[in-house]
Amino acid sequence: MSRFEPVIIGFLCNWCSYTGADLAGVARLQYPPNLRPIRVMCSGMVSPDLVMEAFLKGADGVMVMGCHPGECHYLEGNTKAAARARVITLVLDDIGINPDRFRLNWISSAEASVFAELVTEFTIRIQKLGPQQTRPQNSDTEPKHEMQNPKSGEKQRDLKNNVT
Repeated sequence: MSRFEPVIIGFLCNWCSYTGADLAGVARLQYPPNLRPIRVMCSGMVSPDLVMEAFLKGADGVMVMGCHPGECHYLEGNTKAAARARVITLVLDDIGINPDRFRLNWISSAEASVFAELVTEFTIRIQKLGPQQTRPQNSDTEPKHEMQNPKSGEKQRDLKNNVT
């Protein structure tokens, strides 16, 4: 029997966590390949809808990573991200998704080893939880529109089954 390999979506702020991830790659630090990074300008731009959509599309876990508090390039984006994370955790619990499948972390651009450790730790956590089984039933959590690739116009695909 093969080992469960989770799909983890990571929303990484451009200025700190994405740069830390890049440095981890340059430094050839080892961490699981399960993270699918999505660069956002600021962790404060990650709305609860984006996190819910990641789960609806088949993610087993979602990480949001941003600048350390007080170091946000947009002044208070990480404060907004922290407030949203509390809401996301409550909503996940309400709709039957284990809140442990979501995580918010602060990473500076120089913390490549911290990035690798957090991704490794979260991947192990999600592997222990197993595949995401619960799909939100509430129509309020359904995406308001189908996402399309702006360059090709192609509809986004299901993350696990590669189905439109």
